[in-house]
Amino acid sequence: MAVKEFIVAIELGSSKITGIAGKKNLDGSISVLAVVKEDASQCIRKGVVYNIDKTAQCLTNIITKLKAQLKSEISHVYVGVGGQSIRSIRNEIVKELPAETIITTEMINELMDGNRTMSYPEQEILDAATQEYKVDNQYQLDPVGIKASRLQGNFLNILWRKLFYNNLNNCFDKAGIAVAEMYLAPQALADAVLNESEKRGGCVLVDLGADTTTVSVYHKNVLRHLAVIPLGGSNITKDIASLQMEERDAERMKLRYASAFTDNSEIDNALNYPIDQERSVESRKFVEIVEARLTEIIDNVWHQVPSEYADKLLGGIILTGGGSNMKNIEKAFRNITHVDKIRIATFVNQTITSSHADITVHNATMNTVLGLLAKGDINCAGPEINNNRDMFDSEQVTVKQTTTADLHDTPRSVSDISGKGVVLTQAEKERAEEEKHRREEEERQRLIEEEERRRAEEEERRKNSLWNKAWRGMKNFGKAIMEADEE
Repeated sequence: MAVKEFIVAIELGSSKITGIAGKKNLDGSISVLAVVKEDASQCIRKGVVYNIDKTAQCLTNIITKLKAQLKSEISHVYVGVGGQSIRSIRNEIVKELPAETIITTEMINELMDGNRTMSYPEQEILDAATQEYKVDNQYQLDPVGIKASRLQGNFLNILWRKLFYNNLNNCFDKAGIAVAEMYLAPQALADAVLNESEKRGGCVLVDLGADTTTVSVYHKNVLRHLAVIPLGGSNITKDIASLQMEERDAERMKLRYASAFTDNSEIDNALNYPIDQERSVESRKFVEIVEARLTEIIDNVWHQVPSEYADKLLGGIILTGGGSNMKNIEKAFRNITHVDKIRIATFVNQTITSSHADITVHNATMNTVLGLLAKGDINCAGPEINNNRDMFDSEQVTVKQTTTADLHDTPRSVSDISGKGVVLTQAEKERAEEEKHRREEEERQRLIEEEERRRAEEEERRKNSLWNKAWRGMKNFGKAIMEADEE
């Protein structure tokens, strides 16, 4: 029997693409109905699309397999954006005001619009999180209603390379998959695994993936910094493989023997770890290789934490992703960062029901896609698939293909999406650009009409001025004298 109501989310991870379908229940829980994974090593590198055709084929496979399990068409999907080159950059927008001006919502929106129009070479603004506003010399989170002569908006812009953004949109267009919404994957993950006190008190969320490690810093419920480090668990695997073994053997050894931290006194110099039936590696050499790379990753993570927040982490460090399953990972982070409060987020905060092994194992590898699933609020179910219908049946229904443009025919204002992790799709950007040009043209016409009206009023004033009247009087007087002389 076909499922008639569900949400579909797709995550393009650093090593695989995951598709998930789930139904939201009245009690707020989510029932996972289907999970599908596709190896993306041939088309995605460090979370970024580099082969559009192969990625489109992987996406098509994902949708086909999900439809087979759901027995229903999929009209659109929710997508997570992440991967290498995502970074955050701070920006300030200042508005000078007449003395004692009361700040309005319109003024705040103007600052947000001004920030969104910032241009960065080869970079696309995915999202813009408001940090705070500086009203004269005071910082405020909500300055509306306050009198001021100067208003400054402090923003955190999340950037991604335009090429990556365009490639991602092209993949879904090529696969014929409509995108209901794009979300910043690290932000969807943070909303899924962090609690309110951690975000408020200050924390660092570290997503230890296969090819990348994502670092998100929060304080006072606001995202303060975001960066993606091009290092992950696969780098450890490759280092182990340098001991002259295949990567699949190195991965197996990593999962079985690797520890993020091993006390020197606990290392048995006489112990060897078997590679296969004929070869083995000394345990000390194995430990040194694993810890060297992991230390590099943790050092890079801690380097990403802005100095002004390093001592304001009441929520501590929260680890998630596949790499967080490594033995003694908390101890390794504690030793290097000197932050005592370390937590591993093995699962999302929301109640999830499922019989699928990838979900029930609670090993932190599905947290991002579950976070994306929780964001969805529009039914993704299309018509029921009837595999028994004869292809010559005159009553056969043709399914209309929904496009991303159909879903985003009305552009949203900047204030509706800023800081919420919402990434505009290409269709939305085009609509927004058209709307911007329309407003600019309307403004240009208004200025022209205003200038013409000003000139007409000036001309009228000139005609009616005292000097003009006097000049006309003198002119008429002279004319009268000339006429008298002629008589």
